[in-house]
Amino acid sequence: MKKRFLVYFLIVVVIYVIVTVLMKIGVIDDYIKLNLFLIMLNIILGVSLNLINGITGQFSLGHAGFMAIGAYTTAVLTTLEKPLPFYLTVLIGGLLAMLCGLLIGLPVLRLRGDYLAIATLGFGEIIRVIIQNIDYLGGASGISDIPQGIDWTGYFIITVITVVVILNIINSSFGRAMIAIREDEIAAEAMGINTTLYKVLAFMIGAFFAGVAGSVYSGSFGFIQPDMFNFFKSIDILVIVVLGGLGSISGSIISAIVLTIISALLQNYPEVRMILYSLILIVIMLFRPQGLLGTKEIKLSKIIPMLGGDR
Repeated sequence: MKKRFLVYFLIVVVIYVIVTVLMKIGVIDDYIKLNLFLIMLNIILGVSLNLINGITGQFSLGHAGFMAIGAYTTAVLTTLEKPLPFYLTVLIGGLLAMLCGLLIGLPVLRLRGDYLAIATLGFGEIIRVIIQNIDYLGGASGISDIPQGIDWTGYFIITVITVVVILNIINSSFGRAMIAIREDEIAAEAMGINTTLYKVLAFMIGAFFAGVAGSVYSGSFGFIQPDMFNFFKSIDILVIVVLGGLGSISGSIISAIVLTIISALLQNYPEVRMILYSLILIVIMLFRPQGLLGTKEIKLSKIIPMLGGDR
């Protein structure tokens, strides 16, 4: 276990050092850096939604709403006369999103399937419309000139923390209970698992990291408006999860990378961009309907023999 942890840690450090060096010498320019930030942002969103949709088996379409809460929290708190430190606003944004996840989760997560999807979609739209009608938050025009408080290092650390926390939850007793609920909720309840508790817990954790992603977004791009967090944003995040494989964190990471790169490559063809993007997704889902990895995870022990068996 200690050997595996050390190897994983070294891999993360090596990736960070290589990218940092490439930035210093100019190989990674501003355009590549922007897309790198978008990849990490999508990883945070995809992994956190996968905990709800893939691991716990709940069909949520409200992730954009939680993201909006975090984004506007950071935007407001960093543009005050005495602004709060950026990373403190990220934590506050995540906690506020988690609180909203609790408030919406308690009544809504008693629903299942399509009914749950509609309810969470409605929640996300309610948040967007409320923000759009508050003049202090800039209304439909949004908030601009938000101080940029995060760099490559901050992005990388937050992304790694998100993935590590989600993986540890999945591999804990809480994660096993969530997986049991996904496989058969009635059987899980019959075995004494408090299904409502674990569904709400998954919803809150997913909402927290969606709020963090929103805070990071506003703190790096400097401008937000309500339409950035509409229904289509929730669909974009859902596509990352479904394409990577419901229940696979590795799949969500790979999917976030692939889809962000595809989107970037198609930017030169704006008139057919969404058509080509949609066709690529259709082809992938036709030949790989379970997603890129299904419910499986990439095990480094198969790539690096010195790690031994992965459990």
